[in-house]
Amino acid sequence: MALAVTGLNHITLAVADVPRSLVFYRDVLGFKPRAVWDEGAYLEVGTLWLCLSKDKNVRLAPHPDYTHFAFGVSDADYPHLRARTTANAAIWKDNQSEGASTYFLDPDGHKIEIHVGSLETRLDYYRSYPDKGVELFD
Repeated sequence: MALAVTGLNHITLAVADVPRSLVFYRDVLGFKPRAVWDEGAYLEVGTLWLCLSKDKNVRLAPHPDYTHFAFGVSDADYPHLRARTTANAAIWKDNQSEGASTYFLDPDGHKIEIHVGSLETRLDYYRSYPDKGVELFD
């Protein structure tokens, strides 16, 4: 029997200030707080469990690479969430992919994206543009 990962369990982010990060993820992005303590918080959005964990080593600057995580958003909600994020967070990249996306930093410099679309819409894009050189596995 092959062993396999069953899915994403949770994401933990090291943060410098738990209350500040809680406000950002709750009030700007709409996450639901599930537990809060002096050194951390658990939040939920959809099926995602996000842990904010106080860490004295947070640099408060984005990493120089492209590593980031993206949250899905509907077409209808995208303009409003984009306005809320751009009013409360620094933009770190312009969108150059299919689908509407906004790339921004949280209060601790973690790179985040809100994106309209899914893996299927991305694959459909590459099916429509075979000259992009992406090998698809259907």
